[in-house]
Amino acid sequence: MNTVKLIALDREDMTDFERGLFLKDFKAVTDEYFEVDGDTDLEVTRTESGFLVCVIFSAHRIKTVRNPV
Repeated sequence: MNTVKLIALDREDMTDFERGLFLKDFKAVTDEYFEVDGDTDLEVTRTESGFLVCVIFSAHRIKTVRNPV
């Protein structure tokens, strides 16, 4: 593994830019399954084995997903 990858793997937190990108991608998926109400929050906490990642959002309803078969 090269030095850049080692440094990238040993980080304590995400930048605001990275958080924004992740939440934008996550919203694209959650909008398929939920009617989301308000903002989505991301919490990243360091643990002994890595990270605990919590994504929190409120939803008015769960959408019906049709089976294509």
